Amino acid sequence: MTAALTPGRIAGALGLLVLGVLTGLAGWLALDLWFPGGLLLGLLAVLGLFLGGRIALGVGLGVGGAAGGWFLSYVMLGAPRPEGDFLLSSSGIGMYAYLLGGTVLAVMCATMHGPVEGSVSAGRPAK
Repeated sequence: MTAALTPGRIAGALGLLVLGVLTGLAGWLALDLWFPGGLLLGLLAVLGLFLGGRIALGVGLGVGGAAGGWFLSYVMLGAPRPEGDFLLSSSGIGMYAYLLGGTVLAVMCATMHGPVEGSVSAGRPAK
């Protein structure tokens, strides 16, 4: 089931792209500061953003915009700076756990279905 692309949905997806960049920046920086707590905090923030984007737009496009912004923040922070160093530390498993966990959460939120309208009984098939 696909929905039509309206100007409102496109603007919402672009807004979610910006929110994804900001959430990704905060998550990556919190991950380096507090490892176990920062990882959980970052994954919860990403889950809230992806789920909120899915509910707000009603289609997977909301998750796609947010996930694109989230991954864009990783690319921006992972690029080498003119000084020759990186803003993100590539040591430790936390960075990979956050990247893999965020990807899994994005796929889960993009492929989920909304609630079934009305009650479902064994005698009547669901719509």
